[in-house]
Amino acid sequence: MWDGINRRKFPRANYKCLITIKKRLTSKTISTQTENIGAGGICVLIKDDLGLFQGVDLEVFIEDGSRPPMKCGGTVVWVVKKTTAKKGAYVYDTGIEFIDMRPEDRDRISEVVEEILKSQRRSK
Repeated sequence: MWDGINRRKFPRANYKCLITIKKRLTSKTISTQTENIGAGGICVLIKDDLGLFQGVDLEVFIEDGSRPPMKCGGTVVWVVKKTTAKKGAYVYDTGIEFIDMRPEDRDRISEVVEEILKSQRRSK
Protein backbone atom coordinates (compact mmCIF):
# COMPACT_ATOMS: atom_id res chain seq x y z
CA MET A 1 0.00 0.00 0.00
CA TRP A 2 1.13 3.54 -0.75
CA ASP A 3 2.79 5.07 2.32
CA GLY A 4 1.58 8.60 1.52
CA ILE A 5 -1.84 7.80 2.94
CA ASN A 6 -0.39 8.12 6.44
CA ARG A 7 0.92 11.63 5.73
CA ARG A 8 -2.34 13.22 4.56
CA LYS A 9 -3.50 16.40 6.27
CA PHE A 10 -7.15 15.67 5.49
CA PRO A 11 -9.01 12.40 6.13
CA ARG A 12 -10.45 10.62 3.10
CA ALA A 13 -13.63 8.61 2.76
CA ASN A 14 -14.76 6.19 0.09
CA TYR A 15 -17.33 8.26 -1.74
CA LYS A 16 -18.55 8.10 -5.30
CA CYS A 17 -19.54 11.37 -6.88
CA LEU A 18 -19.51 12.62 -10.43
CA ILE A 19 -16.44 14.62 -11.41
CA THR A 20 -15.33 16.27 -14.62
CA ILE A 21 -11.59 16.59 -15.23
CA LYS A 22 -10.24 18.88 -17.93
CA LYS A 23 -6.55 18.61 -18.72
CA ARG A 24 -5.13 22.12 -19.03
CA LEU A 25 -3.96 23.39 -22.41
CA THR A 26 -6.08 20.76 -24.18
CA SER A 27 -9.73 20.29 -25.00
CA LYS A 28 -9.72 16.80 -23.43
CA THR A 29 -12.40 16.35 -20.78
CA ILE A 30 -12.97 13.20 -18.71
CA SER A 31 -16.20 12.47 -16.82
CA THR A 32 -15.95 9.81 -14.14
CA GLN A 33 -16.68 9.06 -10.48
CA THR A 34 -14.39 9.55 -7.53
CA GLU A 35 -13.09 6.50 -5.67
CA ASN A 36 -12.52 8.52 -2.51
CA ILE A 37 -12.50 12.16 -1.50
CA GLY A 38 -11.10 14.43 1.17
CA ALA A 39 -10.86 18.18 1.65
CA GLY A 40 -7.35 18.05 0.14
CA GLY A 41 -8.07 16.01 -2.97
CA ILE A 42 -9.57 13.01 -4.71
CA CYS A 43 -8.70 9.64 -6.15
CA VAL A 44 -10.16 8.60 -9.51
CA LEU A 45 -9.76 5.55 -11.73
CA ILE A 46 -9.49 6.66 -15.37
CA LYS A 47 -8.46 5.21 -18.74
CA ASP A 48 -5.89 7.94 -19.47
CA ASP A 49 -2.57 8.76 -17.86
CA LEU A 50 -2.85 12.50 -17.31
CA GLY A 51 0.81 12.80 -16.37
CA LEU A 52 2.43 13.47 -13.03
CA PHE A 53 2.17 17.10 -11.85
CA GLN A 54 -0.22 17.90 -14.70
CA GLY A 55 -2.56 20.81 -14.01
CA VAL A 56 -6.27 20.10 -14.37
CA ASP A 57 -9.55 21.95 -13.93
CA LEU A 58 -12.16 20.12 -11.87
CA GLU A 59 -15.90 20.21 -11.46
CA VAL A 60 -17.07 18.12 -8.48
CA PHE A 61 -20.73 17.21 -8.00
CA ILE A 62 -21.28 16.49 -4.28
CA GLU A 63 -24.77 15.19 -3.51
CA ASP A 64 -25.53 17.40 -0.53
CA GLY A 65 -28.77 19.06 -1.52
CA SER A 66 -29.32 21.26 -4.53
CA ARG A 67 -26.07 23.20 -4.30
CA PRO A 68 -24.11 23.83 -7.50
CA PRO A 69 -21.02 21.77 -8.38
CA MET A 70 -17.68 22.89 -6.98
CA LYS A 71 -15.10 24.19 -9.43
CA CYS A 72 -11.38 24.41 -8.71
CA GLY A 73 -7.97 23.60 -10.07
CA GLY A 74 -5.98 20.51 -9.31
CA THR A 75 -2.57 18.91 -9.70
CA VAL A 76 -2.00 15.21 -10.41
CA VAL A 77 0.21 14.11 -7.51
CA TRP A 78 0.39 10.37 -8.11
CA VAL A 79 -0.53 7.81 -10.77
CA VAL A 80 -0.58 4.01 -10.52
CA LYS A 81 -0.99 2.03 -13.75
CA LYS A 82 -3.20 -1.05 -13.31
CA THR A 83 -4.07 -3.87 -15.66
CA THR A 84 -7.70 -4.67 -16.42
CA ALA A 85 -9.48 -7.92 -17.27
CA LYS A 86 -9.28 -6.93 -20.94
CA LYS A 87 -5.94 -8.06 -22.39
CA GLY A 88 -3.61 -5.14 -23.07
CA ALA A 89 -5.91 -2.60 -21.43
CA TYR A 90 -4.92 -0.42 -18.50
CA VAL A 91 -6.54 2.03 -16.11
CA TYR A 92 -4.80 4.67 -14.03
CA ASP A 93 -5.48 5.11 -10.34
CA THR A 94 -4.92 8.86 -10.09
CA GLY A 95 -4.57 11.15 -7.08
CA ILE A 96 -5.41 14.80 -7.63
CA GLU A 97 -4.73 17.53 -5.07
CA PHE A 98 -7.18 20.42 -4.99
CA ILE A 99 -5.78 23.87 -5.76
CA ASP A 100 -7.54 27.22 -5.54
CA MET A 101 -10.57 25.69 -3.84
CA ARG A 102 -12.91 28.10 -2.12
CA PRO A 103 -12.94 27.65 1.67
CA GLU A 104 -16.73 27.05 1.68
CA ASP A 105 -16.29 24.23 -0.87
CA ARG A 106 -13.51 22.65 1.20
CA ASP A 107 -15.88 22.83 4.19
CA ARG A 108 -18.62 21.09 2.15
CA ILE A 109 -16.29 18.20 1.40
CA SER A 110 -15.12 18.02 5.03
CA GLU A 111 -18.74 17.75 6.20
CA VAL A 112 -19.48 14.90 3.78
CA VAL A 113 -16.30 13.05 4.80
CA GLU A 114 -17.05 13.49 8.51
CA GLU A 115 -20.57 12.10 8.07
CA ILE A 116 -19.28 9.06 6.17
CA LEU A 117 -16.56 8.36 8.74
CA LYS A 118 -19.04 8.76 11.65
CA SER A 119 -21.41 6.34 9.95
CA GLN A 120 -18.62 3.81 9.47
CA ARG A 121 -17.56 4.04 13.12
CA ARG A 122 -21.17 3.50 14.27
CA SER A 123 -21.55 0.39 12.10
CA LYS A 124 -18.48 -1.33 13.60
